[in-house]
This record gives sequence, structure tokens and C-alpha cells, in this order.
Amino acid sequence: MTVTTGMCSPYGFTRSPTEETAALSWSDGRWTIGGRPLAVPPPAADVAALRPLRGLRVEWPSEPVAEALDAVAGLAAAGVPLTCHDPPGWVREADPVLAGLAAAWTPEAGDGRPESVADLRREEHSVLLRRHALRAGGVGTRLAPVTVVMATRRPHYVGHALRQLARQRGVGLEAVVALHGFPATRVREAVEEFPHPLTLIEAEPDAPLGTVLNTAAARASTGIVAKWDDDDWYGPEHLADLLLAMAYSGADLVGTAPEFFYLQPLHTTIRRVDYSSEVWADHVAGGTILLGRELFEQVGGFGPLDRGEDAHLVHAVEAAGGRVYRTHGLGYVLRRSVSADHTWNLPLAHFLRVAANQWRGFRPSVILEAP
Repeated sequence: MTVTTGMCSPYGFTRSPTEETAALSWSDGRWTIGGRPLAVPPPAADVAALRPLRGLRVEWPSEPVAEALDAVAGLAAAGVPLTCHDPPGWVREADPVLAGLAAAWTPEAGDGRPESVADLRREEHSVLLRRHALRAGGVGTRLAPVTVVMATRRPHYVGHALRQLARQRGVGLEAVVALHGFPATRVREAVEEFPHPLTLIEAEPDAPLGTVLNTAAARASTGIVAKWDDDDWYGPEHLADLLLAMAYSGADLVGTAPEFFYLQPLHTTIRRVDYSSEVWADHVAGGTILLGRELFEQVGGFGPLDRGEDAHLVHAVEAAGGRVYRTHGLGYVLRRSVSADHTWNLPLAHFLRVAANQWRGFRPSVILEAP
């Protein structure tokens, strides 16, 4: 399956490069890489061939060439990591953000240690490039408003969740929060500080989680529904990134890779990379699901379950012929406390076993923009 937009997209991004940085050179009126010409805009096959590279070192023409900039912008939209030593003045004037991002990143090789961040910094750079170039190219510039639905049994996490939601930028939103077994009086202060439209629902304590979420979604006044988890962390462009991924992929449901986990009892952050990103998928992190409300209602919403309600929704979308796309997970951190605090049970040792990276303390990606 291919992406539906005619513009370059991050589809197929490779987290761990297997080849070193190559030079993108301008000569005889065209870009070349290792002697091979690059078409403008770069076709999907050319972009796919670049995925194994750590990055591209851009050797700009000294004089302004619109076609040269267009090709590099296409590569940036595809998330190809770009670097350059000192962009000429005409590039800085034509696209100061692109020029600044490329000049600010230096490719580094990882050393194989669990705490190495070379590949992570490369992917963060890719995310910043693709965000800018896609939006500059008109993709995802008119983002539809979103209804965020959340169900919580823990009043002490409501303030945390609403603060994460209040940080969202670049998208209009409303929140519908279902208080699962406790009264609204227990969260009055957190609710009063929230800057967006907010609806509170008091749900019966014995109602299944999925049913409670569906009750919340039924109060949505927008055309898009997104799920939010009360104890996790979300970057300020989480919703905007999901909507952008929906725009460039043409997917019916989008979500992120479940990648960063904060293991609270161990005061440890791990990163798993066994779930690839920028791919068509049958699994996304449950706390990041976003889809159109019409489709949500058509497939029956979340499963009427206490566990696996979000996976039920994803599978229902696929069964109805919908397409599911998984974008990067750098702007999302799942909190894991003791097993009893969650709707599914996996021991903390499981996360240590599957970790590609491990750090002491709370160590999210810079994309999260943690305070």
C-alpha cells in the first residue's frame, strides 16, 4: 500500500541507518547523489533508496536556483535527515527554517550502548524537518478541530492529563472527560484551569472502560475523535502530528508507535523500537488513537470491554476496510507503575527486556518538549 498524497512523505523512514552520510551535489543544473541524478520532486523510489543513509550532506549551488530548493524541500518532507555546513544567503532568505535545521544537525554514529542517543537525535531531526517542509508545502495547514475523550478512575491524575492537553498547539480542540466512579467535585480545581471547552461526565464505577469512552465520544461536537490516557505524557504537537500523518498518508485511523516508557517504580525511561514507525500497521499505542467520528460511529466505537477496548476499535476499522497508519512515537511517553494500576498486566521486567535504550530518570525525546 502506498501513501495517497502526491508530495514526498516520511512513509518508510528507517530508524537505524546502515550506510553513512552521502553528498547531495548540484552540478550541471541538477542534484546528484553518488553520481546518480535526483529527480524533482524526488519520486518515492528515489526516496526509498535513501532510507538506509545516515543523512545527506547538502552542497548548495552558490546562486539561487528554485528547482534546487524544491528538491531539498521534498527530501525534508520525506524526513530524510539533511545537514549542511553553511547554507548560502539565498537559501537562508528563501527558507530560513529549513536552512537553520540543516545547519544545526551533525550526523553521529551510534556506539551500540543502551544509552546511546545518536539514532534518536537523527530521528528527532527528521521529525522537525518533515513537520516544517510538509506544512510549508501546504500539507496539514488546515487542521480540523478534535474532540479528545478520556476516561479516568484516578482523580489525582486529572490535573496532569489536562495540563498535557492544554499544551497542544496548532489545532482546535475540546475535551470530554468521563469520571469513572467519582464525582466532579473532586477535580473542580483542575477543571477550572483548563483553557478549552470541557465536558465532564460522571460514569458508573462498574461500567466497562470501553462503554465509558463511547459515552464520552457521543458528546463530541467535532468530526474527529482522539483518545487520551490520564497518566501519560504528550508533546505539544501530538495532535497536530497525528492530523499531519492522516493528511500525508490518507489513513482512516492514525496513532503513534508505543516507544517511550517511564517505569515509575524504577525511575527509569526505556525506548523500544520493535514497533516501526511511518508504516501501515495493525497496532498503535492505545492512548494515541485518532480517527473520524463518522467512521468511529460506523464501526461501533471502542469495544465494550475493560481491557483491549482500543485494540478492538483498531481491528473494527480494519474489518470495515479502513486503513491504519502508525507515525513516530517521539512525542508520547507511557507511564508504567505497578501492574495493578493499569488495565493490562505486564511486569516491569518485560519492558527492560525489550528496551533498545535505557536511561536513569525521566528521559523523553526532545520532541516531547518536557518542561
